[in-house]
Amino acid sequence: MLRRVLLLLVLPLAVSAQEVTYDNSVLAPGWTSLTFTPPSPSSYTLASFTPAKDGNVINQLQQKTSLHDLYDGKVTLLNFMYTTCTDINGCPLATAVFHKIQQKLSKDPEIGDKVRLLSLSFDPKNDTPEIMKLYGAGTEKHSVDWQFITTKNADVLDPILDGYQQRIIKEYDDQGNYIGSISHILRVFLIDEEKQVRNIYSVSFLHADLIINDIKTLLDPNTKNGTLVAAADTSSKLDAVKSQTSKLSKPGDNKDGYYDRDYESASKSLHRAGKPADLYTMATTKQLGLPEPKFPEGTNLTPKKIELGRKLFFDRRLSHTDTISCAICHVPEMGFAHNELATAVGTEGRSVPRNAPTVVNAGFLSRFFHDARENSLEDQVWGPLLAHNEMANPSPGYLLNKIRSIPDYDGLFEDAYGVGPNMDSVSRALAAYQYALVSGNSPFDKWYYNGESNAISKSAKRGFKIFKGKGNCVACHLVNDEYALFTDEKLHNTGIGFKSSMYVEPPRKKVVLAPGIEVDVDTSVYANDSAFKDEIMPNDLGLYLITQDPNDRWKIRTPQLRNVELSGPYMHNGQLSTLKDVVEFYNQGGVKEVGKMKNETISPLMFPLNLTDNEVNDVVEFLKTLTGSNMDTLVLDAFAAPVGDVSLKDPNWFHDNKLKY
Repeated sequence: MLRRVLLLLVLPLAVSAQEVTYDNSVLAPGWTSLTFTPPSPSSYTLASFTPAKDGNVINQLQQKTSLHDLYDGKVTLLNFMYTTCTDINGCPLATAVFHKIQQKLSKDPEIGDKVRLLSLSFDPKNDTPEIMKLYGAGTEKHSVDWQFITTKNADVLDPILDGYQQRIIKEYDDQGNYIGSISHILRVFLIDEEKQVRNIYSVSFLHADLIINDIKTLLDPNTKNGTLVAAADTSSKLDAVKSQTSKLSKPGDNKDGYYDRDYESASKSLHRAGKPADLYTMATTKQLGLPEPKFPEGTNLTPKKIELGRKLFFDRRLSHTDTISCAICHVPEMGFAHNELATAVGTEGRSVPRNAPTVVNAGFLSRFFHDARENSLEDQVWGPLLAHNEMANPSPGYLLNKIRSIPDYDGLFEDAYGVGPNMDSVSRALAAYQYALVSGNSPFDKWYYNGESNAISKSAKRGFKIFKGKGNCVACHLVNDEYALFTDEKLHNTGIGFKSSMYVEPPRKKVVLAPGIEVDVDTSVYANDSAFKDEIMPNDLGLYLITQDPNDRWKIRTPQLRNVELSGPYMHNGQLSTLKDVVEFYNQGGVKEVGKMKNETISPLMFPLNLTDNEVNDVVEFLKTLTGSNMDTLVLDAFAAPVGDVSLKDPNWFHDNKLKY
C-alpha cells in the first residue's frame, strides 16, 4: 500500500523579499508550463532536513487541532499566507500552484487521497476562521483535502513561525497603524508522514509538476519514503505497463510450454486474501479519462446496495447447481473476464459460444452482450442467470424463492431496498456492484488528459498516433476530448464471425490429450454427429440472431478497450490470443472471403492498413497503457467477497431446507 501524503499549504500574505526578484510584469515559473522535462518520480531521492514543528491551529470550521494531527497519515506541503496579499508572485502564486495540485491529484485518487493541502495564515487578527472559510470556498468540491487554518492570536503563531524559520515584517503607516501588508520570504515545505521536512520550495521552484513528482516519489513504496532510487527512467519502467499498473491481474495458469512433456502447471492456490475497498466512492467519483458517473433513474446508489450486489456476484448458489457464480466467467484477477478460455463454460460444463467480456466500466455503456440485445445493466443480469448453458435457473421465480430461503440473505434486501428479493431488487443489486467496477486514471489518461509527458513510452505515443490516423481505429473506438470509452457501441461485421461460420474440419487433425501427448484424429468419425457441432466451431451469426435481418449477419458490438491487456483472449469468440494477433487481424483488413465464399456484409470500415511490423508493435504498446490504476484495488476487494459455499442450512434437494413445491 502506498503511504499517505499530506500537503500543508501556508500561503504568504504579501511577498516582497525573495531570492529571485519578480515584479507583477514578470510571472514566476509556477504560473506557466515548465520549459524543461522534470526528472521522473522515483528516479531520485529526497533529503531529510529537520523534524516538522507542531503548533495549535484552528480550521475554517472553527475546530481546534494541531499541525501534527493534520499531518497524520499524509505528507504535508506547508506554506504560510494571508488573505489580503496582492503580490502576484506571493500568496496568489502559492494559491494558484495549490489549485493546480488539487485539480491534478483529484484526477488521480490513488495519490490524491493521500494528500492534504493546508493554508496557514500568519495574520490571525484579520484572518479569522470565518474569513479563511470564505477564502477557501470551492476547494471542498475536490477529492484532495485542502484546509485553511489560522491561530488564536500572535502569541500562538510566533512559535510556529520560529519553528519553520519564517520571518515576517508588518508594514505600518506614519502614525504606527498596521496597514495590512506583510513582507516575508516565500517558502513551501514538503513534509512526509513521519513528520520530517523533505523539501523546501522557493518562488523559483514552486511549480505543480515538480511538487507532484516529489509527492509520487515519497508515496512509491519502492523508494522507502523517498530514500532509494526505484526507477532510473520512467519510459523504461513502462515497457511492462501491465506488471506495473496491475500486479494481481493474470491467469491462474498461462499454459506456457503446455505442449512439452516436461510442462509443469503454474496454477495458483485457491486460498486468497483480500481487502475490502470503498466501492461507493469509486462508483460516485469521476476518474481521469472516464465520463462523469451517471446512473439510471431510481438507482439511488448506496454502500449497502453495492455490498449486496457484490455478495450476489460472487455467490455460486445463484446457479441451479450451486457451482457457478457471475465471477466464474468474469474472474477479477483476469480483468473481470477469463484469460484461460476462448469461450465461457457454464454449469455442468455446458459450452457457451461466446467469450466472456470484462464488466469493468460496463456501467458507462448503453448496450450489453456481444449482440447488443440489452440496454441496461439491470436488464442484462437476468440473461446469464436463466441461460441453460450458463447458470441454468429454470425461472426467475425459482431463483427468487431460493434467495429468500438462503439464511445469510435474511434482511439484506430489505435493508438495502426496503423490499425483499424480487426481480427488480435482484437486478438492481447486481447492477449496483457493476456500477462500482470503475477503473480509469491509466498511464494513457495521465499522458493524454493530464499532460504528464513521461506517463507512457515513446513507442506507445507513436502507437496512439497510428490509432488515430493511419490505423483508423478511432472510427469505432472513440476518443473524446474529456474522456474515452474507446467504443462507438455500434455493431460491425469484421469477418471474424464469418470466418468461423465458414470453417470446415480438415480430414485429419492433431488433438492434444495431455502435455506433450497428441494424437492424429480422423475427423470423419464425428463429422456427422450433431452432439459435436458446437464443439468444433460455433456458427454465431451475431446481430442476425436478434433481428433476423440477413444484412445483420456476423455483426458484433464494438468492445471498449480499457484494461484490454488484462482481458484476453479477444474477439467475441476468443479466437485471437494476443493483442498483436488483434492488430494484425485488422492490419490485413479482416476477412472478406473464405475459399469461394464472399463476406457480403463486411463493414466498409474494414480494409488493409499496411502497417509495418514496428507500427503494429507500437499500437500494441499503446493498448497496454489503458490499464486503470485501481485494478489491483478492485481485485483485492473481490478476493474479500464470500463465494457462497453451500451449507446444510441452504436450500437443496438433499437438505432439510429444500425448496417447497
